[in-house]
Amino acid sequence: RPVGEYVAASFLLNGPVRFLAGRARSFFPPTPHRFHHHAPGPTRAVSPVMSTGLTGTALAGGLCGAQPSTLVGPAGSRRSLLYSRMTDTEGSRDDAPSPRAGYVTLVGRPNAGKSTLMNALVGQHLSIVTPKAQTTWQRVTGILTTETAQAVFLDTPGLLEARDLFQRSMLGAALEALHEADVVLVVVDAGRGPTAAETEPLERALAETSAPIHVALNKMDAASDESVGAWEAWFDGRARSIQRISALEGHGVAALLQVLVTDLPAHPFFYPEDDVATAPVRFFVAELVRETVFEQYHEEVPYATWCQVEEFREGSDPVYIQVTVFVERTSQKGIIIGSKGRAIRALGEAARAKIEHFLGCHVYLDLWVKPLKSWRKNRGHLGRFGFRIPDDDDDAHRS
Repeated sequence: RPVGEYVAASFLLNGPVRFLAGRARSFFPPTPHRFHHHAPGPTRAVSPVMSTGLTGTALAGGLCGAQPSTLVGPAGSRRSLLYSRMTDTEGSRDDAPSPRAGYVTLVGRPNAGKSTLMNALVGQHLSIVTPKAQTTWQRVTGILTTETAQAVFLDTPGLLEARDLFQRSMLGAALEALHEADVVLVVVDAGRGPTAAETEPLERALAETSAPIHVALNKMDAASDESVGAWEAWFDGRARSIQRISALEGHGVAALLQVLVTDLPAHPFFYPEDDVATAPVRFFVAELVRETVFEQYHEEVPYATWCQVEEFREGSDPVYIQVTVFVERTSQKGIIIGSKGRAIRALGEAARAKIEHFLGCHVYLDLWVKPLKSWRKNRGHLGRFGFRIPDDDDDAHRS
């Protein structure tokens, strides 16, 4: 069903864990004193400085008011600061050059900081970020628009040695994004030297594109001069520019953005100027739950978990959201729930805070946990979840 998609929400999570129809259901009824009615219309105050959320001018009415059709950025966020730095050098509209627009694909090894960098470039928390490696499983699109340029950033899964169907799916998504790139941005963890394990996947991936290549040497605050120099030597002759940055701290990001924009082709904007993402709000809500799973669970559990929004009643107050947390084994379901439901209650409470910040209104969260045997090895399940399916995978993995 249509979901006026591109808004934001939060989860108020407390209550018992119930088991219905063989599935573990975490049911969180609203806490009366924390939910209250907001009249529709642009009367709900929103903090103007939210660099990690998507509450902004189009969300000022709250989720229960008029619904925006796209995600927009807040006026006081890091996005607007980058915007102002760029427009300060672009001149007035009267003497501005023709508009530039294009796709900038971010590629790199797992845990290089691609998602953190894209969030910093766009000024919004679009890609999930955790200390664990390989948390980006599908490509995420973020959009930054200035008066004369529009950069469409594609955050991609980390480049790795694909050993199974799921990893091949992620690698295929990254290479597919490379083929669409007008500009390629290679993100490198400058603290890890250019060993063969680091450079060989990069070399194979860069052979897939003829687009101009720029390099962001990330995590400079933790990098040695020797490692940085080795990377600069390795990229000499391969890249048009090499920028030293810290995506987490924001150092060097504005200068990097200026360099990227100069390589965008002359082209009309692809999206309306206020858009900051292309995926529906359901995608980002599910990703925030999955991000919280990565933060609160360990070992194989986060990597065996997929989250999917099953129902999103945006017209209700609070907004009702039902999310299914898929795992691969029944034992993993027990870990997600925890003793007497404590673990899933903590999961819900933490995820709720993120989604409330993201959507800007109260949410009634209904979490379900369901085993889906070996879903990462099943082509049918991967396709259902929106993953790219490798065309040449052997028949042993076919559903």
